[in-house]
Amino acid sequence: MDDHAGFRTFARALLEAEGFDVVGEAADGASAVFAAERLDPQIVLLDIVLPDLDGFEVCARLTERGGERPAVILTSSRDATVYADRLGRSAARGFIPKDRLSRTALMALAG
Repeated sequence: MDDHAGFRTFARALLEAEGFDVVGEAADGASAVFAAERLDPQIVLLDIVLPDLDGFEVCARLTERGGERPAVILTSSRDATVYADRLGRSAARGFIPKDRLSRTALMALAG
């Protein structure tokens, strides 16, 4: 879930090359919530900065719903220290800087 098509393409290619099944994409927060509810993914890679709802709000909506909840991993091109306070209060499993996205990082956070 990212508003930059180039990053979505990069992330999809990396994840598929690492054996993940990518079941959907979204370019904004509302579409991310809708897609996650419809597709029921195990892991959601979620940009913090989106054009409508920010990643923290999307994360809250996804983790508050009933049933199986996805492991939400937040991403950003900014350093985690920018979001430190909100990351600490978030229901997300963790944060991965976009330039450090890897299978190892995802598996460490997603379990």
